[in-house]
Amino acid sequence: MTHGMRTDTHTPYLDGDRGWRDTATRFALLPLRVFLGVTFIYAGLDKLTDSAFMKSSGSGSIGETMRSVRDSSAIPALVDLALKNPVGFGYAIAFGELAVGIGTLIGLLARLAALGGALISFSLWMTVSWASDPYYYGNDLAYLMAWLPLILAGASVFSLDAALRARRMQRAGGYR
Repeated sequence: MTHGMRTDTHTPYLDGDRGWRDTATRFALLPLRVFLGVTFIYAGLDKLTDSAFMKSSGSGSIGETMRSVRDSSAIPALVDLALKNPVGFGYAIAFGELAVGIGTLIGLLARLAALGGALISFSLWMTVSWASDPYYYGNDLAYLMAWLPLILAGASVFSLDAALRARRMQRAGGYR
């Protein structure tokens, strides 16, 4: 029996021709990155511009939201911590969402931004949307799962991380 090399399968390249599969692979996470970046920027700005949200009490306030989910959350101690200063917590979440969204959208420290997004989504899942029944009605779990590929892969195209990496490689004479 003769064993040969298959030529009809996808082959790796070393600065050679890049086929449509390689291009699709390189750009695969870009729509997710744009969606999460824009969504988190919007969420942060929405919180900062909502006069009712940044209050410790009242309808639509962060304080009222935290009090309403306290007994149904998976981690009531986290809610209690937020209730010590609900307005400060609201600003921390809003500015955190902005930083994560901007970092993700422009691809600056993309893995760190994605980790921040995952931590925000995780904390919101454990507190605000924990009681969703069935569990898949709570969107924070889906956002948490959406951040994981970006934590693993970072931002390979159309990103400041990629531009900085290319610049470092150019200065190093093309060596990694």
